[in-house]
Amino acid sequence: MLAAEVVKGLDFEIVKGDVDKEISSVAFNSREVIENSIFVAISGFTVDGHHYIDKAIANGAAMIVVEKDVVIEKDVTVLKVADTRKALALVSANFYQHPTGNLNLIGITGTNGKTSTTYFIKSIFEQANQSIGLIGTIGTLINNEIRETKNTTPESLHLQQIFKEMVLADTDNCIMEVSSHALSLKRVAYSNFRTAIFTNLSPDHLELHNSMEEYFEAKAELFTMAQDYNVVNVDDEYGQKLVNKIRYYDTKLVTYGIETESDIYATDIKYGPDYTSYTVHTPKGSVDVTVNIPGLIYVYNSLAAIACAYCNNISLEDIQKGINKLPGIKGRLETVYKEDDFKVVVDFAHTEDGLEKALTTLRPHTKGKLILVFGVYAAKGELGSDKRKAMAMVASQYADLAIVTSDNPKDQDPNAIIAEIIEAMDEAGGRYEVFVDRKDAIERAVDASGKEDTILIAGKGHETAQIIGDKEIPFNETEIVLNAILNRKQLVIN
Repeated sequence: MLAAEVVKGLDFEIVKGDVDKEISSVAFNSREVIENSIFVAISGFTVDGHHYIDKAIANGAAMIVVEKDVVIEKDVTVLKVADTRKALALVSANFYQHPTGNLNLIGITGTNGKTSTTYFIKSIFEQANQSIGLIGTIGTLINNEIRETKNTTPESLHLQQIFKEMVLADTDNCIMEVSSHALSLKRVAYSNFRTAIFTNLSPDHLELHNSMEEYFEAKAELFTMAQDYNVVNVDDEYGQKLVNKIRYYDTKLVTYGIETESDIYATDIKYGPDYTSYTVHTPKGSVDVTVNIPGLIYVYNSLAAIACAYCNNISLEDIQKGINKLPGIKGRLETVYKEDDFKVVVDFAHTEDGLEKALTTLRPHTKGKLILVFGVYAAKGELGSDKRKAMAMVASQYADLAIVTSDNPKDQDPNAIIAEIIEAMDEAGGRYEVFVDRKDAIERAVDASGKEDTILIAGKGHETAQIIGDKEIPFNETEIVLNAILNRKQLVIN
């Protein structure tokens, strides 16, 4: 493709060279540069692409895009822009010929509930015989083939490449989780969203966003991008705030909730140990649905999906069948072992709000003790400490016994993280034990449990690796649970 087409619409200054040349690929990682690539030097949290320009040129880059003053003696074209992250998004969209123009792109954002909502939507759309791709925390799904992704929302170059692959695979719809990081870092810029969905907002990632206000504004950016519908949970405090912010946009507003008057709402909610049923009301009529995951949070998440389906003119019959047929979602209140009244549940809950919702969902259906295994991932600074304290308070209030352990400590000392957690648990009067090794913690929970107890292993959910230092170590919680239970049974027999 001609370089002039790749940089079309980009506001740049030509430092040297020209744009009259062929471009073979786009890269922001110098190791991925090939002959005649355009290399965009972005500044990351730990790595600055400007330091790898020489490497990119050595690998064959024909054009360099920068946002800093650089001296480049080699015979390449150099363009300077105000923001290379935004430039990468536009260049990538241009290179892949704006694939979202050929997709019904649905974006969903919020602190909790994004993944389950995407899977509810997927099930409804498939029931209506509509092809749909998925991008999110669990991975990328094209033609029901899943692949791992490094981030909830991939970097803009990879994102546009995925969109292009979906178009080539004759996918009509794409539902994607849009993180606050992705919005702040311009990863979804120049993507044509048809519908945007807001689930909720509670404290998370504040070590990066500094305040709830900044976090909210990052999320709200998505709702300036949707062309057809903005779907908002009006039972959430920040959902109300978002409605006030966007109510006069040209994009049609559709609300959902339970307690607040809304367009899509639920009544007659009934909770079971492994399901929740309710009647959903829409402007097109009402229907009974059964969600095969317990808890109020999944009423809200399924309502978000139903609102999305309503916006896309899907029938109530297909909505009902789509919700009813979804058997469950990996790592979302997933029962990985059950024997009579004893069960072990794995959940992705990694915020105080998510943890509270998981524990309060399980409590009414637990005859014996509710045992919690949890840690807090490596959030840094004062706000990271606040998160640990908040989650410790929730654990103290709702769990009969908490096994405090590591989550993803990364480059931090797991003992220091745990020390902050147990300090708060002592303050709250919570009952706890400490096992720094997460495998030991899970095994201890199994050992400490009785035949009427429920164990909740929180924080990792679908994840099958633990990040310690700079290494990802394979870690399958389901396998650990099953082996621990088997070993306990063998000890009893012997």
